Amino acid sequence: MFGILANIVEIAHNYININLKPGGVAVDATVGNGKDTLFLARRVGKSGRVYGFDIQRQAVETTAELLALHGYVDNVKLFNESHELVRKKIPEPVDTVVFNLGYLPGGDHGIVTRAESTVRAVEDCLEILKPGGLICLVVYTGHPGGQKEQLRLETLLQGLDKRNFCVAKINYINRERAPYLLIIEKSARKTAGGITCENRETPENN
Repeated sequence: MFGILANIVEIAHNYININLKPGGVAVDATVGNGKDTLFLARRVGKSGRVYGFDIQRQAVETTAELLALHGYVDNVKLFNESHELVRKKIPEPVDTVVFNLGYLPGGDHGIVTRAESTVRAVEDCLEILKPGGLICLVVYTGHPGGQKEQLRLETLLQGLDKRNFCVAKINYINRERAPYLLIIEKSARKTAGGITCENRETPENN
C-alpha cells in the first residue's frame, strides 16, 4: 500500500487544502457520489458556499443525502444540470473548481462526461475563477470518448496565456491507463485582458 501517491483524487485534495480557505466559494462540476462535494463543504465551512452539478438525478440525490448526513445543507446548492451552465447558475467568483471526469461510479457507464461540454465548462470556470484560484481535473481515458476529451482539454490548456495561468499535469508513469490530474492556477495579479487562449473553442469547431 502507498500513502502520499496512492490516489490521484487525494493528491488533488492536497492542493485544494492549500488553496481553499474557510469562507471560500467552490464548485464541484461533477458531483458523482458526493465525496468531492462533501470535501469542499467541509473545507469552506458553514461560512462558505459550494455549488454542485451533475446531469444524473441519482448522483444529485446521493450527494444531497451525504451532505445532510454530515450537516451540510444550507451552504451547498446542487443542480441536476450540466456543468456547461456554470456561468448562468453561479452569481459570484469562485476560489476552487473540481472536475472528476468519466462516469458515475456504480452508475450507468454509458453516461459519461463529453469533450464538448467539458471544454465549454472549463472555459467558463476560467472566467469566473478568482485571481489565485485553482481548477483541478481528474482525467480518465479508458471510457468511450475519454481520449477525445483528454485531447481537447489539453489542447485548450496548452494554449492558455502563461501570464495569466499556470497549468500542471500529474500522472503515474508506471500505471497504464491510470487517471491523472490537471491543475490550473490563475495568476494572483489582475490582468487587463482576462483570458487569452490561442486554442479557445468556438461553436464552429466543436
